Amino acid sequence: MVVTTTVSDSDENIHSTFASRYVRNSLPKFKMPEQSIPKEAAYQIINDELMLDGNPRLNLASFVTTWMEPECDKLMMAAINKNYVDMDEYPVTTELQNRCVNMIAHLFNAPMGDKETAVGVGTVGSSEAIMLAGLAMKRKWQKRRQAEGKPYDKPNIVTGANVQVCWEKFARYFEVELKEVKLREGYYVMDPVKAVEMVDENTICVAAILGSTLTGEFEDVKLLNDLLTKKNRETGWDTPIHVDAASGGFIAPFLYPHLKWDFRLPLVKSINVSGHKYGLVYAGVGWVVWRDKEELPEELIFHINYLGSDQPTFTLNFSKGSSQIIAQYYQFIRLGFEGYKDIMENCMVNARMLCEGIVKTGRFNILSKEEGVPVVTFSLKDSSRYTVFDISEDLRRFGWIVPAYTMPPNAEHVAVLRVVVREDFSRGLAERLTTDIERVVKELDGKPPSRGTVKVAHVTAAVEGAGGEKRLKKSVEETQREITSHWKRLVDGKRKGAC
Repeated sequence: MVVTTTVSDSDENIHSTFASRYVRNSLPKFKMPEQSIPKEAAYQIINDELMLDGNPRLNLASFVTTWMEPECDKLMMAAINKNYVDMDEYPVTTELQNRCVNMIAHLFNAPMGDKETAVGVGTVGSSEAIMLAGLAMKRKWQKRRQAEGKPYDKPNIVTGANVQVCWEKFARYFEVELKEVKLREGYYVMDPVKAVEMVDENTICVAAILGSTLTGEFEDVKLLNDLLTKKNRETGWDTPIHVDAASGGFIAPFLYPHLKWDFRLPLVKSINVSGHKYGLVYAGVGWVVWRDKEELPEELIFHINYLGSDQPTFTLNFSKGSSQIIAQYYQFIRLGFEGYKDIMENCMVNARMLCEGIVKTGRFNILSKEEGVPVVTFSLKDSSRYTVFDISEDLRRFGWIVPAYTMPPNAEHVAVLRVVVREDFSRGLAERLTTDIERVVKELDGKPPSRGTVKVAHVTAAVEGAGGEKRLKKSVEETQREITSHWKRLVDGKRKGAC
């Protein structure tokens, strides 16, 4: 007997995807398709599209971890189906989070005993952590004002103009006025003196940045604490400090142990840090810790019982994955203090080597500081023929993603490139990047000036002999500001880097 069968769509998965009809059809972009397709075809098609993404390890714009050990990858995959919020069902995962909070609090010198439980929580990232810390400070300020019989409807927060966009989100979402200390050329972090001058009775806190997104520089939290203590004493206010240590929280304790920026300073009431930056975990985990229980108002903590037992929760998100929490604990016990210190030292050595290579080209000024996060920020000495944006664009030919952006007010006329040196950025890669930067610059030297620089040249020629040196300088500066403003609009949303 001969049986004839017809190959149906459902049987196509035994053939090559590229021999099937699925690669001939346009992929759905707006509506869910009517029919199913084989899993092999779905995987192949999506995987092929993703090839057009950049290589995460060559993305030097991002502070976020792009490499972890295979053993940790296995732990994360094994826990990917666990919903962290279900604490009764996954008590061990909850315990691991609590251990991480305790370790971080001790690392930041919280005033607690060796076996005392810290006050803190794991979050999706530093953005959520900042929202929670800000809400706690806003609520404490409101309660104090209410008790004094004073208005409490106009809270404000003082920061530098260099803060990450999540602070702007907090201010807008939770109706808090954001008072920014403007920057100036050559000084790209918050000035503590000016910050304290802006503090008034409605200030819920001053936010200091340990590791500016722009240059990696640490702000002077010790000086801020001293100046604010004096003002509080003179006015009778009780304005606290929150430290945004998203990038620097896992740098300073290992490289600068004597630097006072944490809970050793009395006015520092809460600190956030990103586990997915120099905490060495893939994207999706942050932490916020408070000085003690008094700094976290009880009314902000919710208690739920419909997952099996009474469970306290203080997060903006409800459901979230457990993988990153487990990965953070893995890194803590796998590396220990010694391992973290070695990694951070390597990052700094490679950052210095990259910095030296960039300086040797003779084309750039270095804006980043020696003490801070391993970041190299640099600007062109001469932008008359091409800009940092041209260099950034050309570096993409070699696979490098190096962001170019303008500084915030009042230094927006300064345009820079920035390289974040992460754990997986080796000396070999640093040498290769230096070589590629030199190659790009030499190629740009041989090209006609870009449109923006041509316009500056035309203005220069037009005013020569027609108004003197002052008029020339003014016209060129106005044109440069116009060009910078144009570029700023193009890169708006990227100028503060990746979170």
